[in-house]
Amino acid sequence: MDYYLQILLIVGIFITLTLSLNLINGFCGQFSLGHAGFWGVGAYASALYTVFYALPVHSSINMIIAMMVGFLASAVCGILIGVPCLRLKGDYLAIATLGFGEIIRIIITMTEKVGGPRGFINIPHWANIYWVYFIALLVTIFMLNLKRSAFGRAIISIREDEIAAENMGVNLFRYKLFSFTIGAGIAGIAGALFAHTQQFLHPSNFNFMWSVCILVMVILGGQGSVTGSVVGAVVLTIIPEALRFAGGNISAWRMTIFPVLLIALMLARPQGIFGPHEFSWKKRRIST
Repeated sequence: MDYYLQILLIVGIFITLTLSLNLINGFCGQFSLGHAGFWGVGAYASALYTVFYALPVHSSINMIIAMMVGFLASAVCGILIGVPCLRLKGDYLAIATLGFGEIIRIIITMTEKVGGPRGFINIPHWANIYWVYFIALLVTIFMLNLKRSAFGRAIISIREDEIAAENMGVNLFRYKLFSFTIGAGIAGIAGALFAHTQQFLHPSNFNFMWSVCILVMVILGGQGSVTGSVVGAVVLTIIPEALRFAGGNISAWRMTIFPVLLIALMLARPQGIFGPHEFSWKKRRIST
């Protein structure tokens, strides 16, 4: 039972993480490869608060404060990396954000107050499955409403054609910075939840490969699709674990079978499962 609960917790946290990156990559079209860095900043900042500076109040209030700390710390990092780098495009922006993610990991590794290379221990268990899925639901609702708003349409227009969007009066830098800052902040909230469910953090939890994993979840579900981000996070978290218990040759070859399945899906549907669209429960079809 503990194992299945752990998988459910990870699924919920990755739903929030995937939605946060979708705001940057999917909605705004900015290619970021340093999202695990924002995740790590939120996790360590919130854990630093709860371990050393927690207020003498109920754990639920402290957990809310910890998530706020994680959001603010990651959002500030989003601004710091966004202001100088968001004038870059494509591969250049990806390289800049990749460098940021590695800088964050190295800083964490060299900071003794948070355990350095040994890891951060004694983090209180203040989050549970209810916290994780409540936040995932809130972020999903926020993203759906943002996508349907005039503000969200302006962000999406940047993804479609920056020159046309600018000619229509869209302030490119303002909307890009908003996407980067809020996306980073939401990743920080996911980091706070991760820290307070796992109770242990290590710099290797937030390396480059995790940034790639989150990006793959966004692409698999469909860039710009909120529904797709949720489905991509669920599929890419559960399938590797399901293959682990398939038995026989399937279990032994699961790390080969899983990438092959991803390749097959991308060949069959390169725009992702949902593309930029959403699933409508009322009409039971994919809609914009």
